[in-house]
Amino acid sequence: MNPAFMRLAIGEARSGFRKGEGGPFGAVVVLDGRVVGRGRNRVLAARDPTAHAEVVAIRRAARRLGRWHLAEAELYATCEPCPMCLAAIHWARIKRVYYGCTTEDAARIGFDDKIFFESLGRLGNLRVEIVPFLRDECLPLFEEWFNRPDRVVY
Repeated sequence: MNPAFMRLAIGEARSGFRKGEGGPFGAVVVLDGRVVGRGRNRVLAARDPTAHAEVVAIRRAARRLGRWHLAEAELYATCEPCPMCLAAIHWARIKRVYYGCTTEDAARIGFDDKIFFESLGRLGNLRVEIVPFLRDECLPLFEEWFNRPDRVVY
């Protein structure tokens, strides 16, 4: 658990939403103590509903490493992953996820995945350890995004 990696994810998120690329979500994939993939929400910029920060970071890490699996990697994300991202994390074989804000925090600013979690369950059978981490440093990111006059909720 390294605060510096979460702060990189926060920086990715802030940079992305300030450029109008997407919401306040950032992620980094770490393997052997080094960042191998970075991602920010790019849903708006890419016009791609699957371009969530975690998916972008996983794609970049896999491409950089030249393989589809990221066994032994960890992912740091500014928010608890949605079901789509959890599935991508599972398929990539990432062993642990550290997240900042909760799904409840995301719902408060307009990103409510409740319907998916209710229909799919909490995906508790995944072989991924999910660990809350540095929520107090991620919440100001959500507040900054929420207070922007140009914010877009999707």
